[in-house]
Amino acid sequence: MSETKVFLLPDLGEGLTEAELVNWLVAVGDEIRVDQPIAEVETAKSMVEVPSPYAGTVAELHGEPGQTLDVGKPLITVTAPESLVEKEPLAELVEIEPAETYREEVKAGSGNVLIGYGTPGGAATVRRTRPRRVSSLVEPVETRIPLVEPVETKGAETKLTTSADDRLLLRTRVPGKLGAVISPLVRRMAKEHGVDLGHLQGSGDSGLIMRRDVEAAIKPVVEPVETRPRSQVERVETLPRSLAEPVETRARPIDPRTGLGIASRTPVRGIRKTVATNMTRSRAEIPEATVWVDVDATALVELRAGLKKADPHNTPGLLAFIARFVTAGLKKYPELNTRIITTEDTAGGEQQEIVAFDGVNLGFAAQTDRGLVVPSVRNADKLSARALDAEIRRLTAVARDGKATPAELGSGTFTLNNYGVFGVDGSAAIINYPEVAILGVGRIIDRPWVVNGELAVRKVTELTLTFDHRVCDGATAGGFLRYVADAIENPGSVLADM
Repeated sequence: MSETKVFLLPDLGEGLTEAELVNWLVAVGDEIRVDQPIAEVETAKSMVEVPSPYAGTVAELHGEPGQTLDVGKPLITVTAPESLVEKEPLAELVEIEPAETYREEVKAGSGNVLIGYGTPGGAATVRRTRPRRVSSLVEPVETRIPLVEPVETKGAETKLTTSADDRLLLRTRVPGKLGAVISPLVRRMAKEHGVDLGHLQGSGDSGLIMRRDVEAAIKPVVEPVETRPRSQVERVETLPRSLAEPVETRARPIDPRTGLGIASRTPVRGIRKTVATNMTRSRAEIPEATVWVDVDATALVELRAGLKKADPHNTPGLLAFIARFVTAGLKKYPELNTRIITTEDTAGGEQQEIVAFDGVNLGFAAQTDRGLVVPSVRNADKLSARALDAEIRRLTAVARDGKATPAELGSGTFTLNNYGVFGVDGSAAIINYPEVAILGVGRIIDRPWVVNGELAVRKVTELTLTFDHRVCDGATAGGFLRYVADAIENPGSVLADM
C-alpha cells in the first residue's frame, strides 16, 4: 500500500518566515529521489534550491511561481513507493522533549544547508514511556502530521493513540511547558509582549504556534463591523467601484489623492522588503553621525598603474587596496568593528552590551538586478589585497546570480560602500543594521590640489564615515577616517607595514 507524505516549506535560515516560489523543478507525476532539488525559492537573502526529504511520485505541488509561501506550509505532496512503506505500526508512544529541543531534532538528516528538516539518518532526543520494537524505517519527525486522538488524561499529561498509518514519532503537548514554535520571530514577539507560550494553543498543524496566535493573545479581537459607527460602515460600502477593483481590471485606474493615473503597483517583497526593514530599523534605533574628508588618491592610482603594467592579469582593483586599509584601520580602532545587543540582566530587566569581534568580516555593497545586497568577505583582516580582490569579485558574481548564501549575505561586521561607481562624490549612508559603521568612497576625479605650496591637478576622492554614536565618539571616528585617508595618500609606506 502506498503512502502519501506532505513536505512543508522548511525554515530557510536567519529567522526568515516566508519565501517566494520562483520555479518548480519537478511536475506532478515525476519520480523523485531523496535530496533531489524540487523548487527554486527566493528569500529576502538569496535564491535557494529546496531538496526533497522524500523519494516517490509527485502527487501535488502547493503553489504557483510568483506566489509567496509561508514557512511551515505545504510545499509538495509525494506518494512513497510501496517498498518504502513501513509494514508494521508504531509499537509504542514516545514523548519528545518539548520546544527547547525541537530545533535539534529537526536538524537530523542528510546534512542539507536548509534549516528545519532533513532526510533519514539523524537521531532525535527522546524520552521513552515503555520499551518499543524498533521500526525498519523512521520518517523525519517534522515532515508528517500524525492523526492523533486523546484516550486518557492523568494529571497534567495527555496520552495519545496512533493509527496504523502514523508510523512516526509523535510529539505531545504538556500543559505548562513551551509548545511547538518554529519561527524565531514568533518567540521574540511572545517574549516582547509577555505572552506565555506554554499556555497558548497553536492553530497550526499539530498544534504549531503561529504568529497569529501570539497576536491574538496580545490584543483583543477587533469588534465586528456592525458595532462600529454607521458612518465608517457607509464609507466602505459606498466606495466607488472603480477604486475597489484590482488595478489590472480597471481600464483607467486613478489615484484618489493626486488624480493621476496609476501606471503600476509593485509588492514590496524579497530583497526590497528586507532592505526597507533594515534601513527603517537602522534609522529608528541608531543615533548616527557622519564625518567626511577629501583625499588625494594620486599615489594609490599610480601605484596600481605600475603594478598593472608589470602584471596586467593579476593586479588588485582600487577597492581591494582600500579594503586592505580599512581592515588595518579597524585593528587600530576596534570600536567600529562591534555590535550592540540587548540582553537580560540578573533582575530580569534589559541591558545593552557592546560586543567586539576577533576578526573582521568586511561587507561591501553590491548592486544586483534583485536590489542592493551586502555580501561579506569573511576574515578579511587576514587576506592580502590580491586575495581580497579575488573574493570581492567572486562574491559579486554569486550575488548578481542570486546564489549567495544567507551566511555570505548576513555575517558582516563593517561595510565598505563604493558609490563612486554611480558617478557621485559623497553620500550620508545609512548604517547596515546591526553593524555600527559604514565607510563610503566617492568617485576619483581630477581636481585642483595644493602640493608643496603650489597648485596641481590631482586624483581626488571623498571618504564618508557614518557611525553609531553609542559605541564611540567623534575622536575615534575621525581617527579611523584619517588613518584610511593617510593610507590612500601614502600607500607604499602603509603597505610596507602590513
